[in-house]
Amino acid sequence: MDDRTQLLALAARCEASSKPDRELDADIYEALGFVVRRKPAQLVNRRTPAGGIYQHGSFWKTLGTVSADIDIAVSLLRQKAPGWSWSLQCLANEETLAFQALVADCSGQGVMGSLALCAAMLRALARRDPATPESGLTET
Repeated sequence: MDDRTQLLALAARCEASSKPDRELDADIYEALGFVVRRKPAQLVNRRTPAGGIYQHGSFWKTLGTVSADIDIAVSLLRQKAPGWSWSLQCLANEETLAFQALVADCSGQGVMGSLALCAAMLRALARRDPATPESGLTET
């Protein structure tokens, strides 16, 4: 599977997810180019972060809950694609609540704003031309 196909499959997972998922968080970080060390669930305790850690420069940081926290999703989007435009809407009626995001003209939907934003961001990354430096993706 090539990078583009993996990004699109991950975007589909974000849209299909009904709740935050630590495995999905790790997969999103990896798709964005971070080195991730996953922590097995049976070894998680108060001193060991759930999900694992990721490398940011020369430091290792706790893996953020990007599938659950809109602030973390926005932070990653701004870090990885600072020049890209984005928006997020809540679509609600009496029976359902859903979110729709738009990142660099690519859309994503989800039951949570963070999941919708991640799906749109991953689709935009899949669409970009890797040979073009102004495509918005920056190195970690």
